Parts: sequence; C-alpha cells; structure tokens
Amino acid sequence: MQSSHLLLEEPIRMASILEPSKASFFPAMTKIVGTLGPKSRSVEVISGCLKAGMSVARFDFSWRDPEYHQETLENLKTAVKTTKKLCAVMLDTVGPELQVVNKIEKAISLQENGTVILTPDEGQEASSELLPINFDGLSKAVKKGDTIFIGQYLFTGSETTSVWLEVSEIQGNDVVCVIKNSATLTGSLFTLHASQIRIELPTLSDRDKEVISSWGVKNKIDFLSLSYTRHAEDVRHAREFLSKLGDLSQTQIFAKIENIEGLNHFDEILQEADGIILSRGNLGIDLPPEKVFLFQKAALYKCNMAGKPAVVTRVVDSMTDNLRPTRAEATDVANAVLDGSDAILLGAETLRGLYPVETISIVGKICAEVRAAIKVKASVIICFTSSGRAARLIAKYRPTMPVLSVVIPRLKTNQLKWSFSGAFEARQSLIVRGLFPMLADPRHPAESTNATNESVLKVALDHGKASGVVKSQDRVVVCQKVGDASVVKIIELED
Repeated sequence: MQSSHLLLEEPIRMASILEPSKASFFPAMTKIVGTLGPKSRSVEVISGCLKAGMSVARFDFSWRDPEYHQETLENLKTAVKTTKKLCAVMLDTVGPELQVVNKIEKAISLQENGTVILTPDEGQEASSELLPINFDGLSKAVKKGDTIFIGQYLFTGSETTSVWLEVSEIQGNDVVCVIKNSATLTGSLFTLHASQIRIELPTLSDRDKEVISSWGVKNKIDFLSLSYTRHAEDVRHAREFLSKLGDLSQTQIFAKIENIEGLNHFDEILQEADGIILSRGNLGIDLPPEKVFLFQKAALYKCNMAGKPAVVTRVVDSMTDNLRPTRAEATDVANAVLDGSDAILLGAETLRGLYPVETISIVGKICAEVRAAIKVKASVIICFTSSGRAARLIAKYRPTMPVLSVVIPRLKTNQLKWSFSGAFEARQSLIVRGLFPMLADPRHPAESTNATNESVLKVALDHGKASGVVKSQDRVVVCQKVGDASVVKIIELED
C-alpha cells in the first residue's frame, strides 16, 4: 500500500548531515507563529524575530490590556517596515479560561499532601492556603476525585512551576483540594484547567467581543484564534459576530482545540473553521500523554485532506529558559512537520522566554532540515490569485516545491471611496505551509509582450532567481486565470 505521507530519502548520506545548511529565502515550508510579550515587544527584538522566520504575530489577550498590545503592535509595524518582512496579526481570545487571581503577584508555595481552597471570592488575597479564582461555578462543575491543574501560561509539565490538585471536598462555593506535588507559582497569571470537566461559560466572552470590536477592528486583524472551541456552533457564532464588523468579515477563524469536548466534535469544527490550532498543553491534561501524538497525527491528516491550515503548539518548552532545545523537542518539531503541520506556534517560548529570536531561528532550522531531507526539485509553482483561494488549493496537495502566491490587487468602491484589496489575502497565506505570498503592483500586467514593460510574472521570476529558488534551465509551473478559464503552463527558464 502506498503511503500519502512524505518519505525521507534513504539512505541519508552522513556527509550531508555534517554539511552546513545553506541560507535561502524559503528557509522552511512550515511557518512560525510567535507570541509577542514582555521579552519580545521592542522593535529590535521583533525585527530579529521577523528575520529569524516569524511570519505571524500572535497577541494573547488572556493577560494585559489592549493599550499594552497596541504599543507592541505599533512596534511590529515599525519592524515590518525596516526589515521589509511581511507579517500577519493573530488575536487570541480568552474564552472560558479559568484563572487564579494573584493581585499582589507574590510567589505562592504549595506543599505535597497539603490542602488548598479554591474560592470564587476574588476579594481574598492569594496564599498557600487559599487561591481566589475568576469563576463562581467551579463547585457545581467538579466532584470529589476530579483533577485540577494550575500553572503559569498553561500547564508546562514542570513539577516546580505547575501544580496538580485532587478535589477532596465541596464547601458551598469553595472547592477543597489535596496538593499532589510541591510547586511554587510565580507571577500574576495562573491558568486553572479542570480535566475533562464542562465549564458553563461562553466560548466568545463579552470581554472578547469588546476587544475584537475595538482593538481587532482598528488593526484589521488577519486571524482570530478562538480559544477553547468546543462545537461547530462556536465557530458559526464567532463568524456571525465578525461579519457585522466591516473589514473583519475577511478575518479567518482558527479553532483552538484544547479539551475532550473539542476532540469529540473535531470533524464538525474542522468543517466550519478556516484552520485548526492543536493546543497540546491543555490536550496533554485532558488526554493521557501517550494519546496526544495519536490525536496529533489524525487531526493533521484530516486538516491536510480538507485543505485547511493546521498549527501545532508547545514544541520547545525548555527554550523558555534555555538557549537550546532538548533532543526530544527537536525530534518533536521534525515529526510535526512530517505529519503535515502548516505552522508551529510558540507561546511562552517567545512571550516571556529569555531567547525569543534564537527560539524562532532554531525551530525554523529544524523545519528547513526536514525539508532538505526530502526529494525537492529546484523549482517553484507561481500562482496568480486575487482571493488567495487558488494558491491555498495548490498548497493543500503538499507539493514538494514552494508555491509563490502572487496576489493581484482588486479595485473596489463603497461609492464614497476607492481602495485596493489584496493585503489581507497576501497576509493570510503566511500561515499556510509551503505558500509564500507576494503582493503585485496593480500597474503591472500579469504578462507582457513588450520587452520594455515589466510584467508581474517577470517580477516573480526575478524574485525567485534572487532568492536562489529558481535558476537557469529550471522549469516553473505558472497557474493563472485568463477570462473565465484557468490556465496551467510550464515555462523553462533561459540562461
């Protein structure tokens, strides 16, 4: 039986492993989403992240206010201009996320076999004996014996920074828990996750709607990451909300799968969403660890078949504090690429990690080495598109060569002013594996018979030559529409 998955060349020559990797404009087919935060919000660091390979910037609204994120975004815009690297913007919602409220931000030490009370009384001060939470329905949702995890920026798996609790008793609105491991919680944000428990909160909260309506509209966000998506109806509701917000009707919705409920409704969610984010941090709590990789493989295969981008999270946790990933993490990144993921999402690694630029660079190099180990022809597919759909359909079939998506701007009017579309469509290609967008100059024709008139095709080919993707004698596949017909032709480049 023939496999549809990519196969490594065998045998791989040892000499090729020892050779230095060559730099290229297309360092990897797989894209990198970086979360911007305290350690990665200056123009200098963001510029470094863009040069290292970040193509989508994620803004996590589960912490800090819109003004803080606006400052970061303005720095991103400056960095984009100075580096001339295109970057899309992703807004990540809070959703029904449960959090421990630690207003004075003091470190909290919890000792194994001790007890701690979770209370909805947010006026209380967080301590080793009492943890105030932002949800008054927890006592009704859990029962004795249930498991609760608490950690900074989601459960990390580290027994020193995250704590595992077991519910021992319900006292009115309070939940009494036995501490299963000693840990110290630091910072202002601890996320609380009740394993396999339904939390009766809306997927798109009132605060999320307020942020999207103001910050999202103002900045014309390219992607909305819908946290804790549990049903297809969640996606439909979010799309209906976006459709009423003018420019955001073009914003793509990526459903974030984080719990058992989302897993059970995965197929219908995939049908409704524009893309999927596999949030392995929380999934690793709801699922036994040995089951997470099986879901990852199955989910990525389904996304590939549907032609919808799939994003994998939590790949190099150790780089939050270290300059190099572990060997297991490097292998994990490579396997995610081979499984068919479109993008790798870095969370804490770039948000509060000590080495955001280095992390993006190393993940990009791992992705590129996977590509280099596969039989790749030294040629490119060039696709002329207005909506971006044609290029995404080509990328769906995972060609071994990069797809250069040349977005042709369209002139549109609302009877008051004229404007060109195309920027949205170009940026939204930045999360699709193997797809590299280029915004065409509307003054240039797709092709030209006049040698003095520079065509978009010539600009695209020159771009490919300059980046080393195409060279003399190479064949290039060109896809474009002529009238109502779709035309595919093969060009052989001359010397």
